Amino acid sequence: MALVKYNDRSLKDLTTTPAAAGGDTGALVLIKTLTASSSGTLSFVDGTDSVVLDDTYPIYKFEYINIHPATDGARFSVNFRDGGSSYDATKTTTMFATYHQEDDGESSGDRFAYQSGADLAQSTGVQRLTSSIGNADDETYSGELFLFNPSSTTFVKHFISRGSSVHDASANQDSFVAGYCNVTAAIDGVQFSMNSGNIDAGKIKLYGIKDA
Repeated sequence: MALVKYNDRSLKDLTTTPAAAGGDTGALVLIKTLTASSSGTLSFVDGTDSVVLDDTYPIYKFEYINIHPATDGARFSVNFRDGGSSYDATKTTTMFATYHQEDDGESSGDRFAYQSGADLAQSTGVQRLTSSIGNADDETYSGELFLFNPSSTTFVKHFISRGSSVHDASANQDSFVAGYCNVTAAIDGVQFSMNSGNIDAGKIKLYGIKDA
């Protein structure tokens, strides 16, 4: 298996033009944008509706933009498909977060913490990407997730996510999640959802990052 190599120029020379429009001259190629409208899930499936999620690119990037939950206190989550039709790839993960209330009212111990209730150990369940998000008109979550070599049938598939949300307790929370799908089958689908209620609004963009 060839090593993936990047340099400063390859990551600076980016484009957001869809590949179908011939805009794949930079390192970052927009593949698909999904827009939520009271959506139960937003799913990216290789070979479906112009989605590419195979060995075309060694790294895939998802950007979530102003994700707004229908239910106050809902948590944005992700899961992965390793063949078949179910999003149930076995995962081991970890999560930590920083937190700061608008009124500066939390204790210092609340401001940076390992999220022990959000990690998974060889679980097929969804992975939380946030703590509770508020559903007021101005409250959303935005961030990104990187998925590495999803088409590999030799190695586990690593992913890293970071995002900023408006907590339902009127606070900013910066959430960090990392883990791996502990399967040798290729990951051919990625699905985003809320643990309660729908994704009321927001966009998720899928990019491929080319080898340098």
